[in-house]
Amino acid sequence: MRASKRKAAKKVLDFVKEEGGSLANRQQASGILAYFKSYKFVFYLHMMYAVLHLTGTLSKQLQRKDLDILEATSTVRGTMEALQSFGNIGFASILPKVSSFCQTHEIDTLNMEELYIGARKRRTTKTNRFHFEVEIFNTVVDMPLTEYRDRFSETSTQLLEYMGALSPCDSFAQFNKSKLFKLGKLYKYDFDDSDMIDLEGQLEIFYHSCIKDERFTSLKGISDLSRLMVNTGKHRSYPLVYKLLKLALILPVPTASVKKCFSKMKLLKNDLRNKIGDEFLIDALLCNSRPKQLRKLRMKK
Repeated sequence: MRASKRKAAKKVLDFVKEEGGSLANRQQASGILAYFKSYKFVFYLHMMYAVLHLTGTLSKQLQRKDLDILEATSTVRGTMEALQSFGNIGFASILPKVSSFCQTHEIDTLNMEELYIGARKRRTTKTNRFHFEVEIFNTVVDMPLTEYRDRFSETSTQLLEYMGALSPCDSFAQFNKSKLFKLGKLYKYDFDDSDMIDLEGQLEIFYHSCIKDERFTSLKGISDLSRLMVNTGKHRSYPLVYKLLKLALILPVPTASVKKCFSKMKLLKNDLRNKIGDEFLIDALLCNSRPKQLRKLRMKK
């Protein structure tokens, strides 16, 4: 199927090259066909295939509705380590594949030690190896690594791991008292020293009471756990555990709200509005981020 699509694309480009309605279209099609037969295009293909092959598993897992937090954090770290390792040794492993592909399809190869010829066939002072390894390969590999570090920082990853320790799935198979104790320490304003002492005891008793309670054996997440704790009255028996559970439930909400505000800010405070005042900016962000709430207020008035 993929081969047929490639042949169809080439057939269309060949037709446009010969029968295009304008000179610009014919020249553009000719340029694309020539680029397909270049060493740089082949290098890009092999490099991006390797990068997407490493990141594909994480991308699919993060889109799952039944996402497991602990497994996701583990996959994030594994993907980052794999990309880091690929960045160290990947260039040397790609070159033989690129050369083999070029020889098979009669594409001119490049000597990595010769000077790189840039745009308009101008010879530069840097070698082909420097251009393809440093300017292209390292830059492309660093892009997903930087994105992962920004979105999955060490602190946020630890928070997700601590939250996962509260999961009631498989009869609290992921329950970990030490991680939950560390999660409580992160909320200094909600848990003082005496609360932390009581929390350790409540977690121990809560775990042993729930694993023997049939009502808690088929839960699918911490939201189900919070509702069942209220229905059974355990939120009163274990108030500190319930407080920790509430904090874990609301953690994604402010994170998503902050990201949403920054996304809106990029649209509002552009180059033409770079001197916008803070008060007006806040009002504009509110209008863009909370349109439904504002419509409700107008209806009430």
